[in-house]
Amino acid sequence: MCNLYTQKKSPDVIADLFRAQIPANFNAGPGEVYPGGRGIVVREDGGERIVEAMTWGFPMRLKFMKPDSKPKPVNNIADVGKYPWKFIAGKPEHRCLIPLTGFCEAEGEKGSKTRTWFSLKETEVFAWAGMWDQSNEWGAVYSGLMTNCNEFVRPVHNRMPVLLHEEDYDRWLRGSLEDVRAFQERCFPDELMQLERTAEPWSRRRATDAAPEAAM
Repeated sequence: MCNLYTQKKSPDVIADLFRAQIPANFNAGPGEVYPGGRGIVVREDGGERIVEAMTWGFPMRLKFMKPDSKPKPVNNIADVGKYPWKFIAGKPEHRCLIPLTGFCEAEGEKGSKTRTWFSLKETEVFAWAGMWDQSNEWGAVYSGLMTNCNEFVRPVHNRMPVLLHEEDYDRWLRGSLEDVRAFQERCFPDELMQLERTAEPWSRRRATDAAPEAAM
């Protein structure tokens, strides 16, 4: 799963790179993004791309949870045939691009895991295939599509985000359910990726961050 990523560029830069419009009252900036936190996405509205701030993770309530318990954010999409994705996966109006500069996985022994960052060699900002919707709990929310890892990521994790080439953006935003499934089955090229292993503890999180939920 991907439970941490970075987006280090300003909203104006993101808007320029993705040829999108940005609202005057935009309220999200660059930094690390955790499940349940605010992130930047690019989606289409009326045929034009717009930059929007949303919560990373669809709210999910488990059967054993108390009525007043805070929902868990489902921030990864493992199977587009499962709830709630099966209701929106085939609808282009629920697709989005998630701009990022790197995604992180935990590596090492239990209790002493550190952060290993993955990014692309040729471009600092790239896109993760996402879906979004309006929720009663948190307003606009989004989640990222996951796939089996390529050989470059495999030593660290067996899953990875569905990364998009720039020429894929329109097909992802406007394509069919078959296109969605094709993207999830595609393996991103190993040679385009790079990693940075750090000594930074994986468990370092802000106290206000919500706990991640397993992918669905």
